[in-house]
Amino acid sequence: MMGRTDDDRTGGGHDGAAVPGGSDATFAALLEDDAADLYDNAPCGYLSTLLDGHIAKVNKTLLTWLGYQRDDLVGRLRFTDLLTVGGKLYHETHFAPLLRLRGQADEIALELRTADGHRLPVLVTSTVKTAADGQPLLIRTSVFDARQRRAYERELLRARREADAEREQVERERARLQQLSETLQRTLLPPILPVVPGIDAAAHYHVATHEQVGGDFYDLFPLGPDRWGFFLGDVCGKGPDAAAITSLTRYTLRAAAVYDPDPAAVLSNLNNVLLQQDYARDARYCTVLFGLISPDGDGFTLTLAGGGHLPALLTRADGRVEAVSTAGGQLIGILPDARIAVTTTRLEPGDSLLLYTDGLTEARHPDGTFLGEEHLIALAADFRGHDARTIIDTLARVLHELGDRLTDDTALLVLTVPTTNGDTR
Repeated sequence: MMGRTDDDRTGGGHDGAAVPGGSDATFAALLEDDAADLYDNAPCGYLSTLLDGHIAKVNKTLLTWLGYQRDDLVGRLRFTDLLTVGGKLYHETHFAPLLRLRGQADEIALELRTADGHRLPVLVTSTVKTAADGQPLLIRTSVFDARQRRAYERELLRARREADAEREQVERERARLQQLSETLQRTLLPPILPVVPGIDAAAHYHVATHEQVGGDFYDLFPLGPDRWGFFLGDVCGKGPDAAAITSLTRYTLRAAAVYDPDPAAVLSNLNNVLLQQDYARDARYCTVLFGLISPDGDGFTLTLAGGGHLPALLTRADGRVEAVSTAGGQLIGILPDARIAVTTTRLEPGDSLLLYTDGLTEARHPDGTFLGEEHLIALAADFRGHDARTIIDTLARVLHELGDRLTDDTALLVLTVPTTNGDTR
């Protein structure tokens, strides 16, 4: 089977030393048995997979944990078939790209599904084995049982909750942290939006928690007398590290747009800058939309480039809602030569364009279901006839009403083209 090597079949070689009281041949046979036994009954799970993910080899330890027979897995299932739904998504968007990029992914927390449907929390480390010419042959993976670690984490959480009983001290610290976070957050957003002739613009940033700085960002800025740039995006993670990437991203986008305003080139430059900072090793990346608008008769030409971000929503003057899709655009800052998707459309009098981050669509209703894009599209249909500030205020009320069901920060940017009588109607 492709990808199998001698040491994968035998479990290892020997160093050739002689055994006291026995022949070299006897020692070699014993050592080979010991190596195979060590592999099969190791205190952790081992498996080797082909490059397409099919399992080529698995040890007895992992089979015991999962409740499978060897023939159930080898040559039949892929590694991702053992993952939960969330684990499969994480593998596709994080684990696999890191493995392709670096040839190794260390201590990734996942959950495996056992044969009887239970979940097994594990820590996974994978390395790509290559041939002498550097070509990848197979993927070797070590799997560590993380059930005790989860129990330890729950104990830590219980201890932390007990410590929260000292409310006065906690509240003072929280207030100080909130003040610092809000101050830092303000430095990452434009204080006001500039006036764009023929365009009505408004923005809003909703903070889900004041204890950590979010990574959402937006901006609108001139690139010449008849051309304006704008962007909106979301950096993976929260806290000081995310704030540093957010700041770098904003200033890089502005500088790149001045150098070459082509939207695809702007996002490609940002991707190169983030890769040079080596943020990919910490799975730090961003999703972003970057657009250009320029006058076109009584409206504006809009060119929009996307790097893994949600589609913008365009509400036409007659109430129709269109998704300005940049499907196919990849995450910025994690893969070399990331694919950038570009689309062009026209903003006409009475039209409004909404850019938003996933904090809005991933908020939950009281019944636990996501707000989702369908609900947002239904809201957008009511934007007809309203100016940018009214649209922003409507969405801000929705965010406020969601309360603690909104678990992620949300950035909103709205551009409308007023009609000749001064409104969007």
